[in-house]
Amino acid sequence: MVGVSGGIAAYKSVQLVRLLVKAGHAVTVVPTEDALRFVGAPTWEAISRNPVTTSVHDDVAKVRHVALGQGADLVVVAPATANTIARMAAGIADNLLGTTLLATTAPVLIAPAMHAEMWAHPATQANIRTLVERGVHLIGPDDGELAGGDSGPGRMSEPEAIAEAALRLLAPQDLVGLTVVVSAGGTREPIDPVRYLGNRSSGRQGAALAVEAATRGADVELVAANLAGEVLAEAGHPRIRIRPVATAAELATAMKEAADRADVVVMAAAVADYRPAQAAAHKLTKEDGILERIELVENEDVLAALGAARLAGGAPVGQIILGFAAETATDPEARRDRARRKRERKGADLLAVNLADAEHGFEKRENAVEVIGPDGAVVTVASGSKRAVAAALWDAVVALRG
Repeated sequence: MVGVSGGIAAYKSVQLVRLLVKAGHAVTVVPTEDALRFVGAPTWEAISRNPVTTSVHDDVAKVRHVALGQGADLVVVAPATANTIARMAAGIADNLLGTTLLATTAPVLIAPAMHAEMWAHPATQANIRTLVERGVHLIGPDDGELAGGDSGPGRMSEPEAIAEAALRLLAPQDLVGLTVVVSAGGTREPIDPVRYLGNRSSGRQGAALAVEAATRGADVELVAANLAGEVLAEAGHPRIRIRPVATAAELATAMKEAADRADVVVMAAAVADYRPAQAAAHKLTKEDGILERIELVENEDVLAALGAARLAGGAPVGQIILGFAAETATDPEARRDRARRKRERKGADLLAVNLADAEHGFEKRENAVEVIGPDGAVVTVASGSKRAVAAALWDAVVALRG
């Protein structure tokens, strides 16, 4: 649940709600009446995809003023104005946000936003100490430009930082101490300086896997094959180190080096099976006639190479390998059979298989996968946002690690 109090920073919380929804969470927005003077209810409903009310008298039969707090896994208040912070500290509950905060036993995260003088006031500082002593989590405020042209401490933290803090509180810390390497994106095999053989992978699923792992405490190396700037931005995290690569050969080198020290290896990148035998140094033209006949040679099977290296003892003890298989067979059982054979042939512990066609898989923001386990059984079925799928895949990895 996201509570929004009446400050100009409320407009930034629209992006916060969007990020939480995008991460696969059901979000209910509870604004105060003053908050609706800055951002209207239709905006909150459109972004959260849930109805919005400010009154304790709405939906009385379902005891909404208590049920919202009872049902929340996390409550975020952003912005948290000086007034709202004072009311929280005093336990005042004369609006829906106040009753929700008193009714919840979930973690509470607040993002203060106010002028610097209000933040520095002894009353505000005393209220903050009270809330922190009660276990309320605090992010910010930042030092920067404030409303009215002032500057100083009191600026609400950016939505991305608040979302990261919220997701960290929601996520199990079951990957702490682990080193993880994830490949993402699609390799490009050059034909000449302007053309290449490639695929449609955006890298979003791999990036989501990297961010989810980092959120759950792992140290992550993301081997990024031609990820767009937007996807790279989504993968920004203090515990993620990004290593850009372009070709299958570069990706293979990077993955082998990282896998030598990784507890978990995730091969989510779409790697080209073949490359031109020789890339031309200049742009080929129709007059050259070569474009009609491009000789191809086979690339190394990176997933199989990682499995073979582990079998030969070239990996940490207990290393888990998760591979991916994008299949076009519309029959689910046919896809599973191919995935079972691929998992065994390539030496992966888990293989996530999904339908890849014009409507599914590549370049989409949502995904649906089935995960084949070591005995050939389907151990996980996941669908929804790629972040939600990533969470389910890491649950499968954790379960396999025991």
